[in-house]
Amino acid sequence: MTTRRPLPPSVRCPWCEGTPLYRAYHDREWGVPVHSDRRWFEMLVLDGAQAGLSWRTILEKRAGYRRAFDRFDPRKVARYDARKVRVLLRDPGIVRNRQKVASAVTNARAFLEVQREFGSFDRFIWGFTQGRPVQNRRRSDRQIPARTSRSDAVSAELRRRGFKFVGSTIVYALMQAAGMVNDHLVTCFRHREVQAPAKAARAPRGGGRVARRG
Repeated sequence: MTTRRPLPPSVRCPWCEGTPLYRAYHDREWGVPVHSDRRWFEMLVLDGAQAGLSWRTILEKRAGYRRAFDRFDPRKVARYDARKVRVLLRDPGIVRNRQKVASAVTNARAFLEVQREFGSFDRFIWGFTQGRPVQNRRRSDRQIPARTSRSDAVSAELRRRGFKFVGSTIVYALMQAAGMVNDHLVTCFRHREVQAPAKAARAPRGGGRVARRG
């Protein structure tokens, strides 16, 4: 078996060069379009857990989260009661913050509501980009915003539907990670790879507008 030699730093986005864990995440996951509802729920929980912390902390605990939260099955998490929350708050494999743990349960219930209305969370969320990744062509980390008008819109709609820990900055990080926007720098080898045609979620009827209940 041929060993893959490490790529020189100049061909990657600079933010990932801190640790091998970051590099592997950048090279294999970050910016790849997500279309699995289970994966979407995982990312919602993990990005919410990151608030005030580094992404490295969350990556190092991801296996612990998958174990503790029933591999991010939203149907199971939605049934968690106060006793289960107390158990989770004693688990060293996750971030033991009461608000963040409680928000995972709240978000699971909101997630199921979205699935019932749209058929899948994937269909709902990709409607904000008409089912296609936004292809940016940034040359420097300084050009990457912390939030955009689109992430503002997604954040507002998620909050309206009862989701927690979904501020615009968190949502934009989610959109980047899930490939809704391609924010790999054009100098990064991954920019072209994730830009390649991929099967995108169909936008909801109505030209991608988010249907409102009531």
